[in-house]
Amino acid sequence: MYLPSHFEVNDQPALLALIRQHPLGCLVMHTQEGLDANHLPFELLQQDDGSLRLLAHVARANPLWQQLASGDRVLVIFKAADGYISPNWYPSKHQTHEQVPTWNYQVVHAHGHIQIRDDEKFVRGVIGRLTRTHEARASQLPGNAFAPWKMNDAPAPYLQKMLGAIVGLEIEVERLEGKFKLSQNKQASDRQALMNTLESTGQPAMAQAMKNSD
Repeated sequence: MYLPSHFEVNDQPALLALIRQHPLGCLVMHTQEGLDANHLPFELLQQDDGSLRLLAHVARANPLWQQLASGDRVLVIFKAADGYISPNWYPSKHQTHEQVPTWNYQVVHAHGHIQIRDDEKFVRGVIGRLTRTHEARASQLPGNAFAPWKMNDAPAPYLQKMLGAIVGLEIEVERLEGKFKLSQNKQASDRQALMNTLESTGQPAMAQAMKNSD
């Protein structure tokens, strides 16, 4: 990834926060048939020694788990807010006309080695963690009157069947790369005006990301 110093983020808590807030990752791998990518929800675990693991699962019908071998190198891409930035949103454009369009975004690249985990205990644990995390979030959504779903809400034979239809994945993360391209290379007055415009045009997530990067 092209990573100019003014967009590079090495603050690990910020990178981990982006992964946890935007857990749908793009798993990129190289197989004998060439490059492939799959979009999967991941659960991020941090061990006591600081090491990181990403857990996920795929349908048994997905050839991914047979195309990869345990220990293969993979890349997982996580993306947060992004959006088009018009030159007109910078006050300096109207003075000098020396601005061009761009696109702002936040991404984290997780590099690591994958392990194929085709065992029910592991898969059950992955599903349990994902369920607890995202049912808790869903229960807090405005207008959601439903109690969090639990695995034992499903009939045991049905749950056993569904668990048998998926295969677990575990990625040992070697390193993280963070790129938060948020107009850090612009002057303060242009950045403030851009944040105001993003707020007024219904893009508060991008505006907040810019504020957090100050």
